[in-house]
Amino acid sequence: MENELKRKLLECVSDNRILINEPMYRHTTFRVGGCADFFVEVDTREELQALLRLDCDLYLIGNGSNLLISDKGLRGVVLHLSQRFSEITVTGTTLVCKAGATLAAIARTAYEHALTGFEFAAGIPGSLGGAVVMNAGAYDGEMRQVVRRVTLMKPDGAVIEKSAEEMHFAYRHSLLKEEHGLIVLEAEIELEHGDQAAIKATMEDLAERRRSKQPLEYPSAGSAFKRPEGYFAAKLIQDAGLRGFSVGDAQVSEKHCGFVINKGNASAGDIRCLITEVQKRVKEKFDVLIEPEVICLGEFD
Repeated sequence: MENELKRKLLECVSDNRILINEPMYRHTTFRVGGCADFFVEVDTREELQALLRLDCDLYLIGNGSNLLISDKGLRGVVLHLSQRFSEITVTGTTLVCKAGATLAAIARTAYEHALTGFEFAAGIPGSLGGAVVMNAGAYDGEMRQVVRRVTLMKPDGAVIEKSAEEMHFAYRHSLLKEEHGLIVLEAEIELEHGDQAAIKATMEDLAERRRSKQPLEYPSAGSAFKRPEGYFAAKLIQDAGLRGFSVGDAQVSEKHCGFVINKGNASAGDIRCLITEVQKRVKEKFDVLIEPEVICLGEFD
């Protein structure tokens, strides 16, 4: 079966872009996860279309900054957009960014062209595709404020365009949460002319705020929980007495209770168990359900 799948993959991409039994801890910011049967770097839309026609489990990942992958790994094929999907082009105040471009690279490009409006995303450790899927945001900024158009690929390989309104952006939500199987190919971002020194100052200020308040020295997936309406997840967790709470080497950060960190040798199971226990204790104490932002892939006990 594995040999047959490898043969089919070779009909879509070259052998040097197919990895077998690839450890997924190398591809997530939590630095945990078992092996994927196959890990494929995708160079073009045509390759992606061909791969989508395969009769097997497929997973598309970006920067791995919001994923928790099972210790048992992933059966089937993990697709990862290569550097060729990282292009950013600038025309006036418009940036057209391919899905693999990191938010940091987009923010840097905007700064270089004296364009303001994307500073909020400079420190978010993700790629554009994932950021569009979850309407990523920070410091009062969100993707829906700047995205004007998104190019998507449907499960059948058809390419379509959606306006910002058609993307149904809401808090940590987009059309891609409603219609599963859609893939972000690129997005058009509209910014404004600004003062380059002021843009740099804002980015530096936000970077310093992150360094001082967030546990950036440890592997994590950023904020682990969505903000419940009317509350702050980190405060609920702190008030439930869970600052520093641990399961194995997974810990609620003592620096910021909204972060779950890998102290060094946490397993995906440890992290999943900790997240579940935090949810349970906050619900018991405050009758508020805090939902994870982290997306789990694979089989968990």
